Amino acid sequence: MKELNFPFDAAFIMRKKLALKNQLLADGSIRVKKKIAVLGGSTTNHIVSALELFLLNFGIEPEFYQSEYNKFYEDAVFGSPELDSFSPDIIYIHTTSRNLTLMPESPSETAKQVQTRLDEQSDIFRQVWESLSQRFSCPIIQNNFELPLFRRTGNFDGWSVCGQAAFIQRMNIFVSDWARSHKGFFVNDINYLSSVCGLTKWHNADDWYLYKYAMNTEVIPDLAYSIACIIKSIYGKNKKIIDLDLDNTLWGGVIGDDGQEGIEIGQETANGQSFSEFQSFIKGYKDYGVLLAVCSKNDEENAILGLEHPCSVLRPDDFVSIKANWEPKDLNITESANELSLGADSFIFIDDNPAECAIVEAQLPNVETVSMTSVHDAMYQLSRGGYFEVTSLSSDDLHRTEMYAANAKRAAQQKQFTSYSDYLLSLDMTAIISGFEPINIQRITQLTNKSNQFNLTTRRYTENEIQSLSISSEHICLCGQLSDKFGDNGIVSVVIGKKCSEQLDIELWLMSCRVLKRDMELAMLDQLVKLSKEAGITRINGYYLKTAKNNMVSELFGSFGFVLDEKDENGNSKWHLDINDYKKKNNVIKIKDKEQ
Repeated sequence: MKELNFPFDAAFIMRKKLALKNQLLADGSIRVKKKIAVLGGSTTNHIVSALELFLLNFGIEPEFYQSEYNKFYEDAVFGSPELDSFSPDIIYIHTTSRNLTLMPESPSETAKQVQTRLDEQSDIFRQVWESLSQRFSCPIIQNNFELPLFRRTGNFDGWSVCGQAAFIQRMNIFVSDWARSHKGFFVNDINYLSSVCGLTKWHNADDWYLYKYAMNTEVIPDLAYSIACIIKSIYGKNKKIIDLDLDNTLWGGVIGDDGQEGIEIGQETANGQSFSEFQSFIKGYKDYGVLLAVCSKNDEENAILGLEHPCSVLRPDDFVSIKANWEPKDLNITESANELSLGADSFIFIDDNPAECAIVEAQLPNVETVSMTSVHDAMYQLSRGGYFEVTSLSSDDLHRTEMYAANAKRAAQQKQFTSYSDYLLSLDMTAIISGFEPINIQRITQLTNKSNQFNLTTRRYTENEIQSLSISSEHICLCGQLSDKFGDNGIVSVVIGKKCSEQLDIELWLMSCRVLKRDMELAMLDQLVKLSKEAGITRINGYYLKTAKNNMVSELFGSFGFVLDEKDENGNSKWHLDINDYKKKNNVIKIKDKEQ
């Protein structure tokens, strides 16, 4: 829903909450359902209402538990039967500087006394986090703390031993340190958010004294959007690729008219400097695993010439796809998506021409667009839009561009063969298939939350849940890493099966779309059968739960030789395979031992 995309009209959202919710629920979208517990240090009703809208728009249908007013500590530390029975998938702790009850009160306090206050204040939150972590195996989102609007002593308050602003800054460091050292703990940065909104706008005395809202109700959509971005990132709903126009987007001027020497990029002019800054900003996304592509109405040789400008920060090999032609841009985006095995909803499109943005929005409503009115505005929308919110960062993320570039080389090689089997053999593929090793837990969790197309049950797991499964004697867990002569694809497949006497129920089977049609699924099946036989299992049960995106694997078990047991009116199906006489199916991938 466009009204909920950033930048949005906060006042409109607050005024039309119910109508927007009804419209979202009636749009026919299939959404993942999640239970979210909101433990508040102040009133949270409007926050929950706005958060629900943004989550629905991100494809997540939330059910909420709300603590009573300012009972976050009691619910967390002493427990609550209602919270326990709710069994949350995510916990959001909505506390603010209003909940820092031990801040210095007198300029006569010594550094030691203030440190004692800081330790006691930190212990309160530590108890909350540890208690919740022990009781619930789910992600926890915690606000850090906004600065006060009033300072009795001016700048002195920000750095003195007894300054309240200084105390808040030290608490924020404590919260950040905790997040870095505890998996599944995430910080909602209201220190930044209050600054970018403006402290004079953020704080509102009437909203506090009358309704006990710790911030101006006008900024609640900004707060809720920030929380929603963290949650949708946890569940793998980030965008994946930035598709960019070239002329007056990555450089000033028109390369076809001005030539390489005439475009503005570099330090010679103010305009050139701004485009250099923008290219550096965009390249920073690539370093975090975001893919970059070009979608430009241009001759390809001119596009390459512009990217090879001596002052260009971005070079041709920074992009996984370059579409420089005179076709409609929505068609080029669709073609890039197909080539990369990505959905159109994975794309952010940036163009200086509002008409091009409007056409893409009309033809591809799942593609979000950024109109390049200025470098500053585009950078601001990308950073505030939360399209690429980071909640985990694996080694595969850091090398994603290289992996997709290698896929392009594989596609080129495929054209040289008339036999697909010969093509697969020519790739010289090697797989390592193993259990869930500690070093791979983060990547495995990431795959369970991001993979949608080749995903038979689309179950989502937290990092703590994957950690528990990795040592469970009741499960067989496999992850597969695939490499070939063009490069290492990293971990691309995950299987989780639960033992039930002499049967194994497959709870999860997924594979990254970048290795589709490479027979990796057959290699995984061979290993699953091998381990099942070793565990005394004679029958494997497979389940397909239909979603809006996984139709491509609806008959996967049938292709493996499983027998269909039942299929309901929704398209969900159950299958089984008797494995006593199973014959290996993988003939093109060499299996390498983990130790080698």
